[in-house]
Amino acid sequence: MKPKRIFLVRHGESQGNEKPELHSEKPDYTMELTHQGLLQASEVGAKLRDLIKEETVFFYISPFWRTRSTAEQIARHFQRERCMFREEPRLREQEWGHLRPKEETDILEEKRDSYSTFYYRLPDGESGADVYDRVSDFFGTLHRDFEKEDFPDNVIIVTHGMTIRLFLMRWFHWSVEEFEEIKNPSNCDIFILEKQENEEYTLITALKYRLEPKHPYQRPLQMF
Repeated sequence: MKPKRIFLVRHGESQGNEKPELHSEKPDYTMELTHQGLLQASEVGAKLRDLIKEETVFFYISPFWRTRSTAEQIARHFQRERCMFREEPRLREQEWGHLRPKEETDILEEKRDSYSTFYYRLPDGESGADVYDRVSDFFGTLHRDFEKEDFPDNVIIVTHGMTIRLFLMRWFHWSVEEFEEIKNPSNCDIFILEKQENEEYTLITALKYRLEPKHPYQRPLQMF
């Protein structure tokens, strides 16, 4: 049974968001939430509880510590017997390689944004296209779960900004250029996909776009 709603939630503010220089000494997956991030996650939990009420929930959670902590704070607002949980490594953050000085990371980020957020592969890490591929692979699991008669009424996916954008790109069949124009969500932003009468899902959350087009030129697909 397809769920009524799919909620995509970015994690709360992390230690790496607050102090980017920590990425040179602490593995990305171990970054925890800050005090502000814990508050953000708890507030999101309250908002989701108001929307979901007494319905059942299935959580898919990135294994990074900041996403685990965000999911834990959200889950506190729900009755345990109404929730199911699965840790899903395919929903992890884009891999940035190993520990790097902030100066090097800043240069790589500038190169990536200049070349293409989707195509540029970080040294020892991933491109956006790599993340797209593993998100696509996750869709097979998701759709098989949706076929279960007793599947919960709602899905909450707790993951990362880039992963959310690529999830939406894959779900709604956006072009690479369309993906590039969408701004990354802020900490604990929520995107809501709501099932319609025709069993299809509509994104009811407004997207945020870049102030200036990332690609001054675009080559539309022309079929003959």
